[in-house]
Amino acid sequence: MGCGCNKNKNSPEFRKPDQTNQSVDQNQNIFSKGIGMAKSFATAIASRGFTDNKVNKPTKQLRVLSCFGNSHRGGELIPCEHLKESKTEGKHFCGGCGCGDKPMTWLMSQGEEYSKLDYPKLNCPLNMPGFTNYTPSTPDESTAPITRKYYIENIDFNEVLKTPVSLPQFKPPALPAPPEQPETGKV
Repeated sequence: MGCGCNKNKNSPEFRKPDQTNQSVDQNQNIFSKGIGMAKSFATAIASRGFTDNKVNKPTKQLRVLSCFGNSHRGGELIPCEHLKESKTEGKHFCGGCGCGDKPMTWLMSQGEEYSKLDYPKLNCPLNMPGFTNYTPSTPDESTAPITRKYYIENIDFNEVLKTPVSLPQFKPPALPAPPEQPETGKV
């Protein structure tokens, strides 16, 4: 009999009496999801860069359609099931990605503020059109009732371009004045 150093950490000898294989799997899934969320967040932040890079206008319009739908403008597409209202009036955030209700996670902003939908690289928990991790719909999504994804994929692109968005413009910080050169006393 050995010390047990080489045994699997998930084996019964290492588990608490009330810990089942299902709870171990759930903990591993939560951990994996957390790692994935952190990686996705880091990718989005890196894509913004030091100069506030942003997505192009048609892609942002597609993202807005994917999140907010177009029913508020007379269309048929209702908002995404994960769209949540912020505690701050007029702001919304994604309840599906786990980012929560914070100013840097609000989907749309006012004026020149940078919003979540401005990031060049941004993942969607539903892999919707306009997002970096977009995956096309499957053939079964085209049968009634059609899915949101299929609807957006087949909407006239001119309708997408009518989606109102703002694109904040990067304003580089003012450069500091050069340091004054001391006089050397030479003539």
